[in-house]
Amino acid sequence: MSRKRDRVPKTYARLTHPLVRDSRDEPLRRATWEEALTRTAAGLQAARGAFGMFSCARATNEMNYVAQKFARVVMGTNNVDSCNRTCHAPSVAGLSAAFGSGGGTSSYEEVEHTDLIVMWGSNARFAHPIFFQHVLKGIRNGARMYAVDPRRTKTAEWAESWLGLNVGTDIPMAHAIGREIIHAGLANRAFIERATSGFAEYAALVEPWTLSLAEKVTGVPAAAIKELAHAYARAERAQLCWTLGITEHHNGTDNVRALINLSLLTGHVGRYGSGLQPLRGQNNVQGGGDMGAIPNRLPGFQDILDPQSRLKFETAWDTVIEPRYGLNLTEMFEAMEEGELKAVYCIGENPAQSEADSEQAMRRMRALDFFVVQDIFLTKTAELADVVLPATAAWAETDGTTTNSERRVQRVRKALRPPGEAREDIDILCDLAERMGHDWKYADAQAVWDELRSVSPDHWGMTYDRLESLQGIQWPCPSEDRVEPTYLHGRLWDADPARRGTLAPFGLVAHDPPVDLTDDSYPIRLTTGRRLDSYNTGVQSGSFASPLRRGEYVELCPEDAERYGVVVGEEVRVSSRRGTVTAPVWVDPGLRPGLAFMTMHFPDEVDTNQLTIEANCPIAGTAEFKASAVRIDKLTMSAT
Repeated sequence: MSRKRDRVPKTYARLTHPLVRDSRDEPLRRATWEEALTRTAAGLQAARGAFGMFSCARATNEMNYVAQKFARVVMGTNNVDSCNRTCHAPSVAGLSAAFGSGGGTSSYEEVEHTDLIVMWGSNARFAHPIFFQHVLKGIRNGARMYAVDPRRTKTAEWAESWLGLNVGTDIPMAHAIGREIIHAGLANRAFIERATSGFAEYAALVEPWTLSLAEKVTGVPAAAIKELAHAYARAERAQLCWTLGITEHHNGTDNVRALINLSLLTGHVGRYGSGLQPLRGQNNVQGGGDMGAIPNRLPGFQDILDPQSRLKFETAWDTVIEPRYGLNLTEMFEAMEEGELKAVYCIGENPAQSEADSEQAMRRMRALDFFVVQDIFLTKTAELADVVLPATAAWAETDGTTTNSERRVQRVRKALRPPGEAREDIDILCDLAERMGHDWKYADAQAVWDELRSVSPDHWGMTYDRLESLQGIQWPCPSEDRVEPTYLHGRLWDADPARRGTLAPFGLVAHDPPVDLTDDSYPIRLTTGRRLDSYNTGVQSGSFASPLRRGEYVELCPEDAERYGVVVGEEVRVSSRRGTVTAPVWVDPGLRPGLAFMTMHFPDEVDTNQLTIEANCPIAGTAEFKASAVRIDKLTMSAT
């Protein structure tokens, strides 16, 4: 008979006191702050030259600023990164290559006043419900919406048309749209000539991608591709939005560049109501990068290789900054494998369960000489640490700011005391810095913010008082006397070449199918994502019972469920070339035959990332979470 099991998600209790491990063979035990910080300082001192830091996309801007400063000043390295690498690093890389900055180009408000919305690889209804409210207002105001996604998601149900493409064929789709726009005479030639470079090469690149070829490769009818091409090009204002369905591929940056090309081709950038929106999944993914918690940029996205930028920070911090890029998150894990990275300081992240090929990630972290985790819960990552430092939650337990997807900096305020002996993240870092020879004294979060403002022109005009009175400000804000337009890159429309500045180049990117190919042994394409009722690796959202769904499922279409002879709730074995998990079945008519869907929300019960492949984007370092090849096996047992 078939086996069925009700999975109950694991819950996590708050960390209330420091923990240390006397040896790798012994469990973590309670410690005083003095012992924990003394051990941490000694462990980090011994690791100079072989150190990396993982900063936190859920913590405040102020914390991320101090964290990257700790890495660069105290530890003398640019090896600092955050979960931006797991999700939106391709967006930052692609936007920076095209426009010189890595932020989304529009505001949420503009989505309410646009004519066309393209949701590409984004189930915003579930993954970004606040943003989706703006989308719904836009639709009510007359905007048309198209959804490009392998699944017919809850977002797609609001669309005028759903283009259900095969996983990993976004570039062929974008190229076919671009070719159709050119051949139909709908390209914005005036904008192309004024503001872009490389158009002739781009036109030659997309020329082979006819509608019929695109239909064959993507699985989307040629007529539907043509309809979207004409709608996007003819719209007076259009917003192109994407999330991890675009970025979490081995060629994620190329995917982003392919979408940017469409905005350059039509002039849908640099004007109110027209723009590019990479939607961030955590409260401060954008802010972590803005604050310099990335290996190649100082705060304010200032290039580490630029001597003038380095000099400014060296003067402000009384230090010397390495004139080379550090290792990103992916490269740090590779350096662990080679023994070149011996110590890691992880703040508020859970890579033991969020990294692709999670078993390999845990093995590498276990091999570190010294590992310290600063968090609010004893995550699976924290369980591997030599020292665990209890910190405050960014929401309600600390003061500071965060930056959302539209580049809006907003205040957060302390309303609750942290539990037990938990301490402010900034205080912990400053205490460690002092023990290691650096006298950092910040009276409060505002003092950190004012230091950031002094070195980042994009943030100079954002005083705490202005952030309060204006209910948040979008960067860039170089002056306290005015607020800049809600959209970026208006310079591209300027008639004066001097004010127009650097031209935006078309990205010459080629189709590259998923690395993990399906075959007779692994015939199902597994793609991963988020659900409305859960959050990331489930550490926070798993601590309460969801009224919508309990635990993880593998979602199949009705045809595949019938083919495998399974029903809702019945457990199956899901195997890839890297690992195997068991999970109950959920039947979703929004999936097509040959496509399965899972999340990483319940890794303690079903560790989906045992299945995913560590095939990384060479530019951004983001793994191909969206395209694994798997096999589904029905589990049976004899009746007793």
